[in-house]
Amino acid sequence: MSQTLLVSACLLGLLTRYDGQSKTNPKVLDYLQRHDLTPIPVCPEQLAGLPTPRPMTFFAAGSGPEVLDGSGRVVNADRTDMNNLFIKGAKQTLHIARLVGCKNALLKDGSPSCGVHRICRNGTRTAGQGITTALLQRSGLHTFSEEDL
Repeated sequence: MSQTLLVSACLLGLLTRYDGQSKTNPKVLDYLQRHDLTPIPVCPEQLAGLPTPRPMTFFAAGSGPEVLDGSGRVVNADRTDMNNLFIKGAKQTLHIARLVGCKNALLKDGSPSCGVHRICRNGTRTAGQGITTALLQRSGLHTFSEEDL
């Protein structure tokens, strides 16, 4: 029986990104097949109830860990505070991981939810973690991105 792996839905070809597109990644699909892994697709932003498409979202201050601690801020293109919704999506993603027994998550780098190594802060790509990634790591899951493959 194959193991489960939490995977950002956009990497699997689902149209879940903020712009209504996917980021299908052949390396991810190959990785899943080579390691006999069953992907559990998640989009934290959709799990929070956000529509697709939706306004682009980025960090105005800090990154995922800081948002979870109350000192960071994630906003959409209209500068609307999105902290509570993004935390809600992160918690829903963690709940799914626990339901299906995932110990690892393969997430889309650069995302305000799923960024593993980098995020966007005020229009600049910078080192940091997304909100979901930070919560999953704090909860004991190992996270890695498509760029690690």
